[in-house]
Amino acid sequence: MQHRTVSDVMTHHVVSVRPDTPFKEVAQLLAAYDITAMPVVDARDRPVGVVSEGDLLRKPASLPDPAGRAAGARPLPREQERADAEDAGALMSAPAVTARPDWNVVETARVMARHGVKRLPVVDGTGRLVGIVSRADLLRPFLRSDTAIREEIDREVLGDTLGLARAAVRTEVRDGVVTLTGRVADRAQLVLVERLCRSVDGVVAVHARLACAQDAPATPQPHQG
Repeated sequence: MQHRTVSDVMTHHVVSVRPDTPFKEVAQLLAAYDITAMPVVDARDRPVGVVSEGDLLRKPASLPDPAGRAAGARPLPREQERADAEDAGALMSAPAVTARPDWNVVETARVMARHGVKRLPVVDGTGRLVGIVSRADLLRPFLRSDTAIREEIDREVLGDTLGLARAAVRTEVRDGVVTLTGRVADRAQLVLVERLCRSVDGVVAVHARLACAQDAPATPQPHQG
């Protein structure tokens, strides 16, 4: 089975800035390219952080209220420094959490969730920036058609990998939900079928309604007398 990697779904042409890029230029680039964040890279194009709209918004949020309303709790020193920042290096969230082009979608989603980020700069073996992958990019496999999912399961999972006859297990896919009916050899094969089907790109859930041949009741033997 072929699974999509970060390289398949990422944006290859990335807008980036240097640490000394002025605040106003960062804001202009975000607006010009209609993006919400971008990597901050050093002189060798290695990501050192990410600057986002949220980072820029610290500045207006820290200003006195024109109506004189209380501003609330005083920000921590580090937060105040970022609110007072004049360039990308002082604004950015650092260090940069990065991904590799050969990561699969599942691995990448887990890293995003673990670090609470919406996007990851993608780096090659030398640490150079080669792309950026967002949460929206990771959802692209779920845009696959039900027909494409069913054909891959029938051909590559049930046929090529498990060697099951087409009549042994029947596949139905609706809105990404896979329903399997039929018979397999034993419970170990049932678990394997379900696991492999879940790993197919675009599958939302798997309902394995499969009987196991080993669980079939024994055929009564005629009495010998």
